[in-house]
Amino acid sequence: MDIFSVKTTPFQDQQTGTGGLRRKTSVFKQKHYVENFVQSIFDACSGFEGKTLILGGDGRYFNDRAIQAIIKLSVANQFGRLIIGQNGLLSTPAVSHLIHKHKAFGALILSASHNPGGPDGDMGIKFDTHTGSGAQESLTNVICEKARTIDRFWTCDMPDVDLTKTGITYAGATEIQVIDSVYDYAAYMQQIFDFPAIKGLFEKGFTMRYDALNASSGPYAHYIFEKLLGAPVGTVVRGTPLPDFGGLHPEPNPVYAKDLCDLAYSDNAPDLCCASDGDSDRYLLVANHFYITPSDAFAVMADHIAEIPFYKDKVYGFARSMPTAWAVDLVVKDKGYPVYETPTGWKFFESLLANKKITLCGEESFGASSLHMGEKDGIWAILLWLNILAYTGKTSEELVTEMWDKYGRVFYSLHNYDGLDGKLAAQIVDDVVKKLPTLKGKKFGEYEVESAGPYIYTDPITKEVSSVPCALITFTNKSKIIMRLSGTTSAGATYRIYLLRQVNDPALYRQDLQIVVKDLADIAEEISEVKKRTGRSAPSVIL
Repeated sequence: MDIFSVKTTPFQDQQTGTGGLRRKTSVFKQKHYVENFVQSIFDACSGFEGKTLILGGDGRYFNDRAIQAIIKLSVANQFGRLIIGQNGLLSTPAVSHLIHKHKAFGALILSASHNPGGPDGDMGIKFDTHTGSGAQESLTNVICEKARTIDRFWTCDMPDVDLTKTGITYAGATEIQVIDSVYDYAAYMQQIFDFPAIKGLFEKGFTMRYDALNASSGPYAHYIFEKLLGAPVGTVVRGTPLPDFGGLHPEPNPVYAKDLCDLAYSDNAPDLCCASDGDSDRYLLVANHFYITPSDAFAVMADHIAEIPFYKDKVYGFARSMPTAWAVDLVVKDKGYPVYETPTGWKFFESLLANKKITLCGEESFGASSLHMGEKDGIWAILLWLNILAYTGKTSEELVTEMWDKYGRVFYSLHNYDGLDGKLAAQIVDDVVKKLPTLKGKKFGEYEVESAGPYIYTDPITKEVSSVPCALITFTNKSKIIMRLSGTTSAGATYRIYLLRQVNDPALYRQDLQIVVKDLADIAEEISEVKKRTGRSAPSVIL
């Protein structure tokens, strides 16, 4: 086997977002595109010679070819051991667990998370460090700098590795181990949760539908819910990962998981409908005729977390992303635990988790996790919810409405404008930010602006300062409007408007969400003029 360098030229678009590098699949298929970016990651790091690298992804189109290229790069760059999921499949949470279990140097995850797959879809590569979390900005900045100037990468002439069979092979001094994708993660979940108690739910007739959306969570869900917990066969649907996700958009929200939500509101609704996204790090919960928002789900989890034996002596605090409704703040206000507010992007929770500042963390985009790992974890979140149901004996609706009655309700809605021209979307954000200093004290009907400004975050552990290009507008009645660009799109731009309003009148708790936030939506349009400037009559997605 020969190791050699290959001359190359940089791709100037290799700039990472909050979820690594995401681009159209056709972009990744360009000659040397994958090799350039992965070599740039290696060039930005040091001390990995002889160490372990985890490799896998969500099974989307072109992952198989990219994984073979990365194997050759890893061998040529002298990693001592590669651990790869069978058929190249590993969920993002499973990768995080494997990093810790094997004390790996890090991992390369081939996924574009909730973005569509297939030849015309998206692809992505993300680097997780030894912490089990995505690389911090200080490292991703170096990676991007290397990518802009790279002139060679290292590879070798070894044959492709058979990823269909588990086992160990060698390439030079590198051990290559292909492992069962599911077993290690499932075993870990059994250490965290009371599986006999959850199994008892199903034995008593509890019904559930889990939609894997033809993505990476299917094998995990079949094994955990149907085999280990005894849910009836058929509880998990669309459980076979497909390269194009069967034409589905693998994002677990009421828009893209409409079939599941329709079932939840039908005459045949099970007790709980749930789903996970492409790489299994997000989750959706819809009870029988009752939608559970991510912020409400997270608040209920925080309220009951100490009841789970694994967490009983590990409750330190909680964290949520800045656009996430502050229901958890209300729940833990009198419990003496801190709540940290971070920018959007899971990496901002990492130092808080690693330093035991928090036990649970969650975000508005259907993500939650805990100190059990450094990534968000969709199946873990569903198992936590099931464990709480088993211990309390209450229904999902009762858990949420009792929380509202005790603490009040924070309404949350997201309005997305997708597929915008990037320059126009950036200009809209810039123009809104310029208006912010003039808004304080301004009245919009019943709403008076208490504060308005950009969002600047200082990590309490690393002291790293992050300036987020967004507008944060807070009103005297505690309502908020947040406007920003998404960092997870592969083409065009998505302009996000978050509308949040706290209500303490029980008569309004079940009022239609869009009616409750309509005034805020009108104010957001008056300030941003996004409809006027883009020619759109309405958001692309309303949640």
